[in-house]
Amino acid sequence: MKPVSAALIAAILCAGPALAKPKKKAEPVEIVTADWRKTATASDQDRLRDWRSAFIKALDKARLAGNSESIAREGRLLEPDAALEAAAPPAGQYRCRVIKLGAQNPRMADYVVYPVYNCSISDEGGVMGFAKAQGVQRPIGLFFPGDSRRMIFLGTMMLGDETRAMEYGRDSTRDMAGAFERIGEKRWRLILPKPRFESMMDVIEIVPISDQQSRMGSLALAL
Repeated sequence: MKPVSAALIAAILCAGPALAKPKKKAEPVEIVTADWRKTATASDQDRLRDWRSAFIKALDKARLAGNSESIAREGRLLEPDAALEAAAPPAGQYRCRVIKLGAQNPRMADYVVYPVYNCSISDEGGVMGFAKAQGVQRPIGLFFPGDSRRMIFLGTMMLGDETRAMEYGRDSTRDMAGAFERIGEKRWRLILPKPRFESMMDVIEIVPISDQQSRMGSLALAL
């Protein structure tokens, strides 16, 4: 067994959009010892260390801008201490919804909710791959084992029409670090403290496509 390295992250990131497509058959992969601390940059370790204070400050700024009701409607998704036990998700296809909290620029909104996009989670052996397949800003990277309530995300941001991800650690403005948590039955979130662009905190809601379609079907029948 060997530790996950920046090279392994680079290899998975370079798969780019391929991670967002369902695999026909699981391929054998080498088991790795996944210690995120041996891979994360110093600045990303600082971001992860301060995640809770960053979350609270971003929420406070969004509330002061008149978004208290919208924040309350999201329930556990926007509660800093909502993480539940057993964070690891099954591999598969998911729907992702991004909420940006607390603008870095006074000319930008302090609370922004983006449309739902497709994303995927894959089993990479000892770690899990994550890729947001659509949108102008597309996080892609790895979930490392963390503690009983969260996994640690390290990755990079793909922008615009880019087809290949940048290697983690090469450009600090593209590096991403966060915590992946389960917040309900078949409901997860990825919290990204102090992102380099636009906001003070990004929160990505992640739910299985099949589960979301089932809920929408039930709602249609009720109507």
